[in-house]
Amino acid sequence: MRRIVNPLQTRLFDPFDAVLTEKTRQRLLDDWPGVFRHVILELMPVNTLGEHYNPDLGRPTKELYSMAGLIFMMEFFNWTKAEALNAYSFRMDVHYALNMEPVTHDISVRTLERYIVWFEQDDLAKKIFHDVTTTLAQLLELKVDKQRLDSTHIFSDMASFGRTRLMGVAIKRFLTQVIRHDPSAYEALPDVLRQRYSPSVHQMFGDTGKDKQSHRLLRQQVAEDMHFLIGHFADMAPLNNGTCFKAMKRIFYEQCEVHEDKVTVKDKVGSRVMQNPSEPDATYDGHKGPGYQAQISETCNPDNEVQLATAVIAQTAAEQDCEAVEPVLDILEQSNLLPEELLVDTSYASDENVQKAESRGVELVGPVPGNGGSVPDEALTIDDFNIDESTEQVICCPAGHEPVSSQHDAQSGKTRTVMPETACGSCEYFDQCPVAKKRAGYQLDHTAKQRRTAARRREESTAAFQDRYRLRGGIEGTNSDLKRRTGLGQLRVRGAPRVYLSIYLKVAGWNVLRSSVCAKMREIVYQRANVAVLRAYCLSFFHMFGRKTSSDGSLLSFEVLCGDLTRLFRIHAAA
Repeated sequence: MRRIVNPLQTRLFDPFDAVLTEKTRQRLLDDWPGVFRHVILELMPVNTLGEHYNPDLGRPTKELYSMAGLIFMMEFFNWTKAEALNAYSFRMDVHYALNMEPVTHDISVRTLERYIVWFEQDDLAKKIFHDVTTTLAQLLELKVDKQRLDSTHIFSDMASFGRTRLMGVAIKRFLTQVIRHDPSAYEALPDVLRQRYSPSVHQMFGDTGKDKQSHRLLRQQVAEDMHFLIGHFADMAPLNNGTCFKAMKRIFYEQCEVHEDKVTVKDKVGSRVMQNPSEPDATYDGHKGPGYQAQISETCNPDNEVQLATAVIAQTAAEQDCEAVEPVLDILEQSNLLPEELLVDTSYASDENVQKAESRGVELVGPVPGNGGSVPDEALTIDDFNIDESTEQVICCPAGHEPVSSQHDAQSGKTRTVMPETACGSCEYFDQCPVAKKRAGYQLDHTAKQRRTAARRREESTAAFQDRYRLRGGIEGTNSDLKRRTGLGQLRVRGAPRVYLSIYLKVAGWNVLRSSVCAKMREIVYQRANVAVLRAYCLSFFHMFGRKTSSDGSLLSFEVLCGDLTRLFRIHAAA
């Protein structure tokens, strides 16, 4: 049976009056518990969680707002399950934040794990991030016109293996299952193979030499062992249907090739390959290693009292930054948080992304990828020509000479411009000009992308651009603080569903922690807390004088009585 206590519901007597002094209550209101209790708790997805229970039958559940809030807190405070259970049972600041009675509360690990599974199944972490972010942005009247975007690498709770050890661990895990389910099949394997993988993971291959030749021979041997096991157990059910066999098979075909029964280890395997048999979803980043990453955008308007994360996308480490711009803009548009300027680094700032952002009314500000061919500062570029952007036809050159012809090919996207020989042959700017002498005369070929790129490169060299772009570096500090305060850099979990849940809740929790230090948010918390006290006073007054009537003799409703008392309080405060 569902048990839900609306956080907005007023109690006749506040249970915390007996355990909190005026100063301790003020400390709670000034810190994250006040923000969570009076702003965040009502946003928890209790209706979705409640669908897993019968509305009327069965034993009452744990209060659903408190359970959803506990899982949220567990992530952004980086608690273990044991720490989360202790906080739910004994910590008074957590009781206040979750609108619970200030007494001990019983809860089991199994109950907590059940709710975590439902969070994964119903994708509730992403919903919480959206609701928390949009609510805080509205309450704080956050200026979202300027934002910045960057990615940060995230390690899940898995060991990092080299290629040889990865294949060896996959074999050892499979052989462990063979011993458990079919000992006779294990005994039938060659003794040399069994002895090679009998040591523990950390001691396996310990007798191998440290030179490159020994490593190469060991890798080849392990690959051949894996190929033998895959063929030997291919028709032996149910061993060939287990996850360990499938992981071993996947790793083999990602790392090796077979030509006429000869096994060859691939020189390069790319980044979208399995990194650990216990973590099949993780991929590899060539600069940062195995794991996952998060694309995070945040506000950066200097007028904001605090800057909050506005969008987050959880990804595997192999995803390219250049492909994240459009999905991030989709999230920001759906949340009504679309900026006017989005500051990015070079990996995001391709011409294609600039055009996609511009179609949404967003200016993507970032350095142009590449070095531009090391063009001298005094050289002229296509940007110096007068070009009709609608037709891409050249109107005149930097010296003011009109072309003989300028024709744009819509299929290839190129514009070919022919300049008069009389003008170019004696032009003082010819050595710096991109126009080249060819068989057809003095000729210039360009595309719309080249024209836009040249204009952006010229803008990059200005002091105005450097001043605008200076704000982008602030997101590096945000990523660092996120990892330090919420444990985002090294998660306690593995597997994409659980990792993604953790990422979304940690970034949403970062927003809660940041907003709790904002003076405007403290005013909102105090106002809501005072309204709750006022409602409790009105409730008490209504019970004491519930037969008060209006001028026409009808009983006054609770809402009317609250309105009267509210006006009296305002008059008293003004006096």
